[in-house]
Amino acid sequence: MESYGSTGLEGLLHKSYTVKISEYIGSGWATLKKNLGGFVGFTLVVFLINIAIAKINQSASPVGTLISLLISGPLNAGFFIVAFKLLRNRATTFGDFFRGFNNFLPLFLVSLISSVMIGIGFLLIIIPGIYLAVAYTFALPLVLEKKMNFWDGMEFSRKLISKNWFSFFGFAFVLVLLNLAGALLLGIGLLVTIPLSVCAIAAAYADIIGLPSSTSDF
Repeated sequence: MESYGSTGLEGLLHKSYTVKISEYIGSGWATLKKNLGGFVGFTLVVFLINIAIAKINQSASPVGTLISLLISGPLNAGFFIVAFKLLRNRATTFGDFFRGFNNFLPLFLVSLISSVMIGIGFLLIIIPGIYLAVAYTFALPLVLEKKMNFWDGMEFSRKLISKNWFSFFGFAFVLVLLNLAGALLLGIGLLVTIPLSVCAIAAAYADIIGLPSSTSDF
């Protein structure tokens, strides 16, 4: 697991790397098992929040959509916060899953703007949307872990992943298949496959970008 300063991060754009799909999924599973109850419990909380938002939307009120836009980034960051702590062999608590709200604005912005860009891409004959959905894989963890602003995180992720986009597409495709399998188990399997997917992405981030233990409080 190699670490990089800000200069080293830019240097990554000039280095080659390999996307190790099976290794990342294996590492993700090992990370998930370290706090299986916490990950499953948090995923259930996220499900319940989304159900509540859906019920609000049934009343034709825009409030539910607004709430979803506001909280999705910080909530998704919670998975990465705990995964990163476990990859650094640090102790975790259930409260760590909600620490994304301590860094609300940049996480909200990267989630919102990347979703808008991907949505526009899908409107443009679908292919640009698929490209951006894969290319922004590291945008949220970069904003979270490297304290980048939302646009720099999105652009750095896009440039880095575009160097090996088709391999990342294969990685994303495997994760989609895992979650489809989880959905087939009456949806219950998603309680495991969703956090497994995030832990696998965290493993890829640690391998390709680096996860130094001295530069973060999680």
